Amino acid sequence: MTASDWKKVLAQLKTKPAMAQRFLKHCKPKKRKIGIAVKKCERCGRFGAHISSYGLNLCRHCFREIAEEIGFKKYS
Repeated sequence: MTASDWKKVLAQLKTKPAMAQRFLKHCKPKKRKIGIAVKKCERCGRFGAHISSYGLNLCRHCFREIAEEIGFKKYS
């Protein structure tokens, strides 16, 4: 089960609180301390091509879209 799938299942169990609690207890993925799943884009959630310089925590795709807005200039 991927990280996004368990959120979908939990949304389906909203009407059944007892089953939702049991699901969270046994099936929720654990918080990661190392590995690719730790660094993820804050804007879109991608794992790869992560830019963590200056505390950005964005993937390269999102960075290209909002670079001008946050004060970066493009030198060609």
